[in-house]
Amino acid sequence: MKFSSLFGRLKSNVIGMIHIKALPGSPLGCLRISQITEEACREAAVYLDAGVDGLIVENMHDVPYSFSVGPEVSTCMTVVCSAVRSICPRMPLGVQILSSANQQAMAVALASGLDFIRAEGFVFSHVADEGLLNACAGDLLRYRKQIGAENVQVFTDIKKKHSSHALTSDVTIKETARAAEFFLSDGLILTGSATGQQPDPQELTEVSHSVGIPVLIGSGVTYDNVESYLDASGMIIGSHFKQGGHWANALDPERVGKFMGKIRDLRP
Repeated sequence: MKFSSLFGRLKSNVIGMIHIKALPGSPLGCLRISQITEEACREAAVYLDAGVDGLIVENMHDVPYSFSVGPEVSTCMTVVCSAVRSICPRMPLGVQILSSANQQAMAVALASGLDFIRAEGFVFSHVADEGLLNACAGDLLRYRKQIGAENVQVFTDIKKKHSSHALTSDVTIKETARAAEFFLSDGLILTGSATGQQPDPQELTEVSHSVGIPVLIGSGVTYDNVESYLDASGMIIGSHFKQGGHWANALDPERVGKFMGKIRDLRP
């Protein structure tokens, strides 16, 4: 299933972010999985009522992130994502598991009936705050094939946030985008330098003109700047929808409703 078939429109899709509470076993974990699931479902219902176009579930509260993601994370994420799917049976849903646990996310998506994953480190190497992150496209797409998850789309961050790109300073963002397309990414994600930071709108234009696959914005979209990103295939929004605009705070239904009212007026 291609992007347009999944979302029903080619541009300006709004994908709400569910930052689930810290999972058992993580340094900040203090809730039972039933409590984490209940809160995720409450947020999903808010997003559904507001009319967002899709949702993505992420374990962002599991700081500090590790490349060694245990089986408890995949298991808990499957429980939460399956519950969110039951709240939104027809809405496009995705998952990201930090840090760069892309194969685990693929397995969770298959088990939970989700439609896409957000993958880090798809092409080229870079230094993330967790350490050195190498490209995963070959292994990830072979794994998708092996488990029969070809219907799960892979949206990939390029020049991702919270990272140093000195290793690839001679590779432009357009070249990175073309490489990801060549390696069969289903869509690209542009971000600012950190969570909640907006990317350069000019980069959206440049990358969109360089590839033939969807280009999404993965951070920094707000009520005040959304006009700059209407040409994006989608906008993944988390921080702006939270109380005070901070990612770690509770979801604010009024902020979600106000934003969706504006986007409906702006979209053709």
